[in-house]
Amino acid sequence: MQLLFSAIMGVVQGLTEFLPVSSSGHLLVAEKLLSLLGYRPGDSLGLSVMLHMGTLIAVAVIFWKDWVDMLLHPVKNRTLLHLFIASLPALFLVLLLGDWIDGLFTGWFLGISFFITALFLVLTERVSGGRGRHSGAREEVEMKHAVTMGLFQGIALLPGVSRSGSTLLGGVAGGLSRKTAARFSFMMSAPAILGSFLMEAKDAVETGGFSSLISPSALVGVLFAAVSGFLAIRYMLKLIERISFYKFALYVALVGAAVIVMQLTGFAGFPPIAFPAPAAAPLM
Repeated sequence: MQLLFSAIMGVVQGLTEFLPVSSSGHLLVAEKLLSLLGYRPGDSLGLSVMLHMGTLIAVAVIFWKDWVDMLLHPVKNRTLLHLFIASLPALFLVLLLGDWIDGLFTGWFLGISFFITALFLVLTERVSGGRGRHSGAREEVEMKHAVTMGLFQGIALLPGVSRSGSTLLGGVAGGLSRKTAARFSFMMSAPAILGSFLMEAKDAVETGGFSSLISPSALVGVLFAAVSGFLAIRYMLKLIERISFYKFALYVALVGAAVIVMQLTGFAGFPPIAFPAPAAAPLM
């Protein structure tokens, strides 16, 4: 049964990492719902880590020519520099607010975050408005686009806020075509996923040893995450110029509403919406 759970989680991770619907949010929802069938997230830290490796493999395979070119020609091809710049806002926020962000992964903020994603997708559709088909849209990422998309990626540290949806909004708002923004957004995921993998792998090894990363369930999760991630990227790159983000926004809003209902009723152990109290001032 654990192998089936791992396969399901792999598909959820792979599809939702690259579709603008939030992988972190969907993984939290999947964990809660599968726990009703016997899935124990607390026993699967190694699986959680390896799911990120699966989606990293998908990005590496899809864009392997781009990776080789930017590594061999770092001066001529400035993509590597742009990816570094775009990664800084999220890195800064993790270092500054790491513990607070971790607290959000209990799920209490999840329903609200899905609605934030829905809003971002509506704005993406309205702002892009056909730019993907017009010659006026930029087809080359510049430093200003990397900064803007990096800032939006920082917002997506909140579980339930889509990283790809947020960065797409940042890209098209800066004048990029949908396709160019999507390609750079997907490539931006590589440093983000690699960073998450390294941090979580350290914790997993300290908790369960290296064997927790190469267990049969973890390897099944990697396989399904890699294949579904590959298909999700291909789908988005093929249809990005004519797909309506309103459909994704409606879907995410419905998921957000369902999550809030589950939070209010306590279904599947969803924690209630409750903003944490501010820390007490130190006594003098």
